[in-house]
Amino acid sequence: MTQPWFVVQLKPNAEAIAKRNLLRQGMQIFAPFEEVTSRKARKLIQTCKALFPGYLFVSFDQEAVRWRTVNSTLGVSRLVSFSDDRPAQVPLGLISSLMRRCDPSGKLLPPRFLHGGDVVRVTNGPFADFIGTVEQIAPDQRIWVLLDFLGKNTRVAIRSADLRLAG
Repeated sequence: MTQPWFVVQLKPNAEAIAKRNLLRQGMQIFAPFEEVTSRKARKLIQTCKALFPGYLFVSFDQEAVRWRTVNSTLGVSRLVSFSDDRPAQVPLGLISSLMRRCDPSGKLLPPRFLHGGDVVRVTNGPFADFIGTVEQIAPDQRIWVLLDFLGKNTRVAIRSADLRLAG
């Protein structure tokens, strides 16, 4: 039987500390992230951004570890709960589908299937954070996207790895 997953709320700027301490206690963690391009001082910089900032998923054997010890872990604010007595479990289907969308390190992979008309967000490159519409997918897997650029629809070829479904 698989162990249940829970959501951990982190203390501000303490993600690395919390991960290290939870792993030391023998817990399994999952913190999905995506690579994005941001602009800083007129330069484009590749950074990793948490998919759920301030939170991560944790799984542990409830027979071996008391859940209250997670709340006292350095870097952890608390286990998310909807009642006072027990933390809320995350549905296994949600966790497994998220894990399928990520590589082993937790990096979000691009969508496998895009179709004409899909609304997408550009995550990397000079058009980072632009929202556009998939116009066409070429046989060589090049994605042609229509971007609203200076009030005019402009057709741009973008790698599928640099696109995410918007929404």
